[in-house]
Amino acid sequence: MAVLFSRIVMILILLLLSLCFSGISSFGINYGQVANNLPPPDKVLDLLSALKLTKARIYDTNPQVLTAFANSNIELIVTVENEMLAQLMSPQLALQWVTTHIKPYFPATKITGIAVGNEVFTDDETTTLIANLVPAMVSIHGALVQLGLDAYIKVSTASSLAVLQESYPPSAGSFKTEVSGVMYQLLQFLSSTKAPFWINAYPYFAYKDDPQRISLDYVLFNPNSGMVDPYTKLHYDNMLYAQVDAVVFAIAKMGFNGVEVKVSETGWPSKGDENEVGATVANAAVYNRNLLRRQLGGEGTPLRPRMRLEVYLFALFNEDLKPGPTSERNYGLFQPDGTMAYNVGLSALSTTSASSSSSSSSTSSASISFTSSATKVKVKTIGS
Repeated sequence: MAVLFSRIVMILILLLLSLCFSGISSFGINYGQVANNLPPPDKVLDLLSALKLTKARIYDTNPQVLTAFANSNIELIVTVENEMLAQLMSPQLALQWVTTHIKPYFPATKITGIAVGNEVFTDDETTTLIANLVPAMVSIHGALVQLGLDAYIKVSTASSLAVLQESYPPSAGSFKTEVSGVMYQLLQFLSSTKAPFWINAYPYFAYKDDPQRISLDYVLFNPNSGMVDPYTKLHYDNMLYAQVDAVVFAIAKMGFNGVEVKVSETGWPSKGDENEVGATVANAAVYNRNLLRRQLGGEGTPLRPRMRLEVYLFALFNEDLKPGPTSERNYGLFQPDGTMAYNVGLSALSTTSASSSSSSSSTSSASISFTSSATKVKVKTIGS
């Protein structure tokens, strides 16, 4: 009886989550794999399918993932690791890379994008990587053209907000002087190939660094008075949209107003070290739940209200081998065994949101709520 009840609970959870995710064509999820305890890719595909998610991003070109995701409805962004950029500046080596890592899997696996490097502008080896970035992107795109794949697969790179010199107010958005030369080349490439500018945007970091001055409700998408940009008079009720519009302004100031900005990563950690203010289960659940609600509404930012903002949530799983502070290992919606890290999405259709003033691990405000310790979605049984 207990086993039957657990399976019924699991089915209900997946059904409710799938109802929240379904129809959100602009919503994807980051499937990181820096862990030694994750389920195999075919079971991950089962989980994504059960959640009705149709977009995912991985941080390599893992052949097991590319094979497992074949003949599914998942649109996949793959990544060229930072250490590969120097080699792939060569058109010949780029063609060899695309022939080996992309062509054998396409079109059975719906690869829609190649991220050339990740946060290259803020990597420890910044100078070398920046010099290699655009030439590598040009070579990879050229290889796609040679193979007739460029109409299906866009080439871009994901940057952190550290590329900005100014971000507040959004209309003051501008790129740092030290990266402006390469940024112009990058934007020129993106404009000519009609590829998006991908940004990793985390309001959590801004709040963690200055919790006394930054409103938690503002960063969590909760009801708040927000801020008005004094130059554009646009009203912002959440920090993510303000960050995105700061990037849009920075791009426009370089003469490339037509380049679309997409959020390649955003999320909130459910656990952190003592000095990582705000990294709680409650805040993670509220941030992601409210973000889902906005995605369900098909919202754009105040500057581009009619252009639905595409967002990739970070991340699908907690990753136990990620270096750095505790928060780095606790961005996942799910634990590797299929246990939900917290209850997100179950109340995405609800009209209420949790109070940000709560410091407990409760995720109240869900119209249907399960405690994280009792809610298990066993990946091995999904679809069985």
